[in-house]
Amino acid sequence: MKAAWQRLTPRQRSYTLAAGIVLVSLGAGYGLAQVGAGSPGDSGGAAAEAGCEEVLYWYDPMVPDQHFDEPGKSPFMDMQLVAKCAGGDGANAGGVSIDPALVQNFGIRTAEAQLGVLEPETNVTGTLAYNAREVSIVQPRASGFVQRTYGHAPDDIIRQGTPLVDLLIPEWGGAQQEYLAVAATGDEALTRAARERLRLLGMPDGVISSVARSGRPRSTLTITAPSSGAVTMLGVRPGMSVSAGQTLAEITGLNPIWLEAAVPEILAADVRVGQPVSATLTAFPGERFAGRITAILPSAQEASRTLTVRAEMRNPDLRLRPGMFAQVSLSPARREAVLIPSEAIIRTGERTIVMLAQEEGGYRPAEVQIGRGAGGRTEILAGLAPGEEVVTSGQFLLDSEASLAGLDVRGIDEVSTAADEGEAQDDADEPRTYRASGTVERITARNVTLRHGPVAALEWPAMTMTFGIEGPAQLRGFRRGDRVSFQFVQGSDGPRITGIRKAGDQ
Repeated sequence: MKAAWQRLTPRQRSYTLAAGIVLVSLGAGYGLAQVGAGSPGDSGGAAAEAGCEEVLYWYDPMVPDQHFDEPGKSPFMDMQLVAKCAGGDGANAGGVSIDPALVQNFGIRTAEAQLGVLEPETNVTGTLAYNAREVSIVQPRASGFVQRTYGHAPDDIIRQGTPLVDLLIPEWGGAQQEYLAVAATGDEALTRAARERLRLLGMPDGVISSVARSGRPRSTLTITAPSSGAVTMLGVRPGMSVSAGQTLAEITGLNPIWLEAAVPEILAADVRVGQPVSATLTAFPGERFAGRITAILPSAQEASRTLTVRAEMRNPDLRLRPGMFAQVSLSPARREAVLIPSEAIIRTGERTIVMLAQEEGGYRPAEVQIGRGAGGRTEILAGLAPGEEVVTSGQFLLDSEASLAGLDVRGIDEVSTAADEGEAQDDADEPRTYRASGTVERITARNVTLRHGPVAALEWPAMTMTFGIEGPAQLRGFRRGDRVSFQFVQGSDGPRITGIRKAGDQ
């Protein structure tokens, strides 16, 4: 060997040394690999270390579709592969099983489904507008000439009975002379016929009675405002001639006044006709004005994707003016339901599910029907019962594992939620009665408007609002301005008076 080495040239000796180093390195690497891999019969030790009697395969939770035959480090993420165990308590219960030691590593957290009340108050913007249901058209019943106007202009606010224009109607003079002549004969039949002719000429009963009492013709008629409000159109000037049926003015009412609010269409299910609203205006800081929704307009605004909700608010002193900006609060109906954190919900596109935490580290998917959401919580209308634990973090990994295992999702019909039981109980129980005192502002056949003090039980400030009544007989003997004490309940159609009496009565 030594003689052979001496016969090699220096270049050949260098090549030989390099080849030897490479062979030694390969041999050492092979030996380390054999030690790290262990023997094929050592799989039972890996299964015992994973806490399983039998391991089906190993996988990376972040790439669950890729399976491995041996444990080790994931080639995709900086983490160890996880064992997929055969059987297990979670699987026997119809769910997936996760080693409790890995729950913390995965960041899995749970929360309990609780029975409660979700009252998401929606705040939107709105503006005051003219009440288009309270529009009066002023027209003469006969042709004539304008003798006098009373200095009114468009947008003036006037009261009912305010004079608007004096008209000279020539054809009334001759008809009134004939009526007086017939009345002087004493023939009642002819007098009634002549009086009826005056009515057909458009003469008001008050003018006819005035002519009969005074015995003198009266050809000038003063036309007055038929209602209170703002003059939104004025088409009469001194010296002009007018014809019968010509529109001289339009008067639009301001009490009640309209409040039009823009509600996002995603909240359309939370508004209904008859729902109470409250508004604050920058013009009157510290005051809150109450109203009730009277209409939800049929079309949405394409640019803003909002619905226009129209409410009516009492405005007896005409302080509220069209165009004023308002912040509007909409409170949906109070209802009890099962509530869970919104982050626990998984939307697959076809259905909505949550991951239920079971005993011994088991997890199972369950389909649910969700309702409103607010404050980080969501209503569960069906599919979940109070007290059940839902996964709020790490649920997407569990859902992926459940899909791979082919587990059935628990259906909505497999559990009766307490939401339905709560609603049935609410229907069976009598509604709570609240008490307050105030002053009568307006009485109609179906409701009464009261200016009342604070209601602490409902956290209501002092305000003016409308209450439903049981019937007209309930308010017999009451008038506007009466101080009253009353009891009411909060029904599905708003507050309703159950008892009322004048202040001081026993």
